This record gives sequence, C-alpha cells and structure tokens, in this order.
Amino acid sequence: MAEKSAPAHQTATTGMSSDVAKPTGPLDTELGTTTIADTVVSKIAGIAARDVTGVYDIGGGAARAFSAIRERIPGGSTNYSQGVRVEVGTVECAVDVEFIAEYGVAIADVAQSVRDNIASSIQRMTGLTVVEVNIAVTDVHLPGDENEDEGEDRTQPAEPRVQ
Repeated sequence: MAEKSAPAHQTATTGMSSDVAKPTGPLDTELGTTTIADTVVSKIAGIAARDVTGVYDIGGGAARAFSAIRERIPGGSTNYSQGVRVEVGTVECAVDVEFIAEYGVAIADVAQSVRDNIASSIQRMTGLTVVEVNIAVTDVHLPGDENEDEGEDRTQPAEPRVQ
C-alpha cells in the first residue's frame, strides 16, 4: 500500500509536514516568531490615552510627582508608560489605565474615547487583539491648579507681605 502523504497545498505553502504546529497569531509566521515587550504596549497605550481631548494627565498623584522630578533632571525623559499596566500574551493583551480628567468634560465619553483610541492604536501597531481596557479616573483637574501640580510650596506667599 502507498503511504498517505500530506495534501500538496500544505507542503507546497509551508514546506513542512503537517505534524508541525501552525502559526497561532499575527506575530507568528512560518519564518519565525515576533515578541513584543510589555513596555512597548504600555507606551503605545499611554500615548494613545494622552491624545484624547479631555485627558489632563495620566497616572496617579505619586507617579505624576515622580515623573515631574525625573523630567527636570538633565537627560531625563517623559515616562509614557506612567499610569498604564498591561498584560501581553501571544495574540491578546489587556490594559489598565489611570488618568485625570479635565473639569467639565463628560467623563463617560472621555473614558470611551480613551478605550477606543488605546484599542485601535495597539491593534494597528502590534496586531494584538485588545480584550479589555479598564479605566480608573483618579481626579478632575480644575482650572488654576497648575501650581499645585508643579510641586510648589503654597504655604509660603510668593512675596513677603511686609518689608
């Protein structure tokens, strides 16, 4: 009896026998596998969140204070991953993001815009499917709060009251 062989279309396109596992996601090909680090996905998510109108800043108070100090150091840079946590698998990822909303915006609408922008940016740039984007709005930025955010000491007046 003749041996049963793999169909011609399998061996012609892959050059491999049918016993070898086929690619499982957009980052797995016949020629190799591409891995994307968590930090790459978190930076994409952080930049995408910042691009949405109504988002004042990303991250909680302590993370933003630390980032402000780091940016003032010569050679320091912006941490685009601040306030973003991700879990990255081979075909899917999940994102958690914290942000401060501008006063007066519809927070639910801003949150949905952030969710949509993060998911589409990650999908477009990495090919990963975003299964969830969890959002925590940690504060509302009020007009005139800029001095507080820069870490100035507001207990002392800027100029002496008496001479």
